[in-house]
Amino acid sequence: MRYLRTVAIVVAVVVGLVVLWFSFFFLLAEAVRIYFTLTNFTPSKVAFYADSIRRGAEVTLKLTVISSVAGLILGLAAGISKLSKNPLFRYPAAFYVWLIRGTPLLVQILFAYNGLPYLLDPVWSRLMEPLGFPSIQELLKDYWAAFIALAFNVGAYNAEVIRAGILAIPKGQWEAAQSLGLSQSQVMRYIVVPQALRIVIPPLVNNVVALLKDSSLAYTIGLFELVMAGQRIISATFRPVPVYLAVAGVYLLLTTVLTFFTNWLERRFQSLGAR
Repeated sequence: MRYLRTVAIVVAVVVGLVVLWFSFFFLLAEAVRIYFTLTNFTPSKVAFYADSIRRGAEVTLKLTVISSVAGLILGLAAGISKLSKNPLFRYPAAFYVWLIRGTPLLVQILFAYNGLPYLLDPVWSRLMEPLGFPSIQELLKDYWAAFIALAFNVGAYNAEVIRAGILAIPKGQWEAAQSLGLSQSQVMRYIVVPQALRIVIPPLVNNVVALLKDSSLAYTIGLFELVMAGQRIISATFRPVPVYLAVAGVYLLLTTVLTFFTNWLERRFQSLGAR
């Protein structure tokens, strides 16, 4: 019975999130349509322009969500590895953080789109294409190239945040846990990381919000996201001011919604820690 109730709760949550997702973007498209109507855009084109903004915003939010999840995993691994005494873990993690934080995100996006397929092609064509996989150029199209660049970029910043959060845990807790017979990995998993996550939630939230705005750079590789949608409307209408205001308003709305969600998540973590 407990298993069935858990499945029912999971299904209800998934259905609720799907309904919320489609409802949000439907209302967004309606709001943009009304805005374009009030700003005297061509009536026959208003619905098309509003739908373009909606589709661009949807791609932007999807890209932000999956990149932030991957970046959290990368940041957790790199942050812990930088604190490792084993140089095989510490030096590669330090090099990754140094490289990503020291180069512009725009260069990283362009490299992931233009350079990474070229570098991976010799190995990929020999090992994977004979097994029936498509070429690396077909796989690393604009969306996935942007995802790789954004995930690795935010992962480097998350690594420093998580490393600082781990170092904020008093050393006495490490010593007490090890005196009870826990290994270093067990101390990290059960004692340190759960506490550190509560500490680092606010800066991680800031990284996610920054990532949402930084995703606009993906338009440089032709990805149809929010900025690209606005650029195409401007090319058709030659009215940059109202279109840029619409794009800025959608970004403001997305960051506000994302901030509300992450603030709720932060409160949940804090309440769990207080119990």
